[in-house]
Amino acid sequence: MNVFDTLLERGFVAQCTNEEELRKLFDSERVTFYIGFDPTADSLHAGHFIALMAMAHMQRAGHRPICLVGGGTGTVGDPSGRTDLRKVLTDEVIHHNCERFKEQIARFIDFTDGKAIMVDNGDWLRKLNYIELLREVGADFTVNRMLAAECYKQRWEKGLTFLEFNYMIMQAYDFLELNRRYGCVLQMGGDDQWSNIIAGVELCRRKLSTPVYGLTNKLLTKSDGKKMGKTAGGALWLDAKKVSPYDFYQYWRNVDDADVKTCLSLLTFLPMEEVNELSAREGSAINESKEILAYEVTKIVHGEEAAKSAKDAAKAVFAGGASENMPTVSGTLGKKIIDAMVEGNIVASKGEGRRLIAQNGVTLNDEKVTDADYILSENDYKDGAAILKKGKKKYYKLET
Repeated sequence: MNVFDTLLERGFVAQCTNEEELRKLFDSERVTFYIGFDPTADSLHAGHFIALMAMAHMQRAGHRPICLVGGGTGTVGDPSGRTDLRKVLTDEVIHHNCERFKEQIARFIDFTDGKAIMVDNGDWLRKLNYIELLREVGADFTVNRMLAAECYKQRWEKGLTFLEFNYMIMQAYDFLELNRRYGCVLQMGGDDQWSNIIAGVELCRRKLSTPVYGLTNKLLTKSDGKKMGKTAGGALWLDAKKVSPYDFYQYWRNVDDADVKTCLSLLTFLPMEEVNELSAREGSAINESKEILAYEVTKIVHGEEAAKSAKDAAKAVFAGGASENMPTVSGTLGKKIIDAMVEGNIVASKGEGRRLIAQNGVTLNDEKVTDADYILSENDYKDGAAILKKGKKKYYKLET
């Protein structure tokens, strides 16, 4: 099957510059393509996950990925999808975040024997002479066309800085540079990147007189149109230190029934015949499909051992017991329950914890907690552990 059909069938494709030509290209040669990741944090998150999966499908079909980390573009910040200016990061933070991204991307993509390339656009963007850039690239961009881009329209009310206005040019220059260095002919990314990708396609065609293409994937959204991958604590990070494999597993185990097919299609490698069968289930049977989804996604991100541990922990909790794989808070004996919750990152603050308790959102060993200042005693622990439940679905083990 042509990889374009694979991406189409699984629901990745949002927009494409020239589908017919790109299909022929996929059939006739090994295509070098790239996806960029700006280091806005020290971990990739669920929003990046779909791009990584698209890249993995491309590589499995025999094409060559270039994984680009934005050591250069990260100094500016992409205004796409933003109503405010991104926080300006120091060079040290950008470098650290880029290194973390490289480690995480390597879990998804095979870099052995030249099957993929990892690059940092800081290697060329930071060396550019501003006047030379204006002369070489600036003349190929009209302000009118740039201002019409969707990524800039959202910034009218609060104001678009000249710093951010340069972002589109920098990303377009990346495509030009990657074509010159590695023969890259396709840029992929989320659908919010369409304007930036088009800019790169047009710049390459003008400067190099060579056909290049752009392809965007759909963003990871729920059936109601809202972004998926948001938790009470913020983003659903792919770093196990920021979101434990257990919590990661639980997130996907608890998706809405209507989102099962989308998640199985985009975020697993299960054959579409199996995806269709699993997502067509109803009633209690759909819960088993969600368990398969959670296991497969956790296995891809954190490895098979972590996925098994998370699955076993979830079953133990469901049966009313404790598990060594549950998120654990140690040294809680003799402390106020509100303090144990804050110290264990169960809640972000005492205020949040008190509100949750007041709303009957916390139980200890299946009993509602009504007093935020309740002091944990030995009677609360069985074999050195107590089970705290936050809301309806989050469980934590409190150890003495």
